[in-house]
Amino acid sequence: MLKLGEKGAIPQIGKDSYAIAPHIPCGFVTPDLLRKIADVSEKFNAKCVKITGAARIVIIGLKEEDIDLAWEELGLAKGAAVGLCVRSIRTCPGTTFCRLGKQDAIGIGMKMDEKYHSFQLPGKFKMAVSGCKLSCAESWVRDIGLIGDRDGWIVTIGGNVGSQPRIGKELVSGLDDEAVLKAVEDVVIYYKENAKGSERLGKMIERVGIEPFTVAVRKDL
Repeated sequence: MLKLGEKGAIPQIGKDSYAIAPHIPCGFVTPDLLRKIADVSEKFNAKCVKITGAARIVIIGLKEEDIDLAWEELGLAKGAAVGLCVRSIRTCPGTTFCRLGKQDAIGIGMKMDEKYHSFQLPGKFKMAVSGCKLSCAESWVRDIGLIGDRDGWIVTIGGNVGSQPRIGKELVSGLDDEAVLKAVEDVVIYYKENAKGSERLGKMIERVGIEPFTVAVRKDL
């Protein structure tokens, strides 16, 4: 039996049932990609295809002997669905598609995905980018959340869902695109260098306070 994450597989109920989650940056797909996922799912007799809360598409119910072949036919990178790393970056449509958008959530989210997806850290780490204060990407409950406003980007840190949910704390606001990406980098670096093993960012803030992150970010503003 494969271990969790081995070959990009996630064990399911039963002795020989696995799911795979291809990496789909920020959850945006083309019709051709959807057809490919459907074709691979049918070819290897998947039990179902699930759209997850993290904007991933997961193929569920594959046999162990089919996993390598399924990945080969998909031709996609493995998604960071498990492990101590940065998971998929979640975004809303932002100013690209939404009439309510105030900032370019897709553009910023794609840059963050390219830089941070699967980046190894002391604990599980989630990010989200919302183009306005409606926060459709649920930025307030992510380790790092960006929220667009007329004056620029708001950065929140330390949020999470799960058995002990937390609302993030506002770290800084009014940032342009370049400054907000630098702020994200500063938070990630400070967390990587100072977090305890498996410690989520919210737990770390409970331990050390938000001030060290404020100092780390404001030195570059």
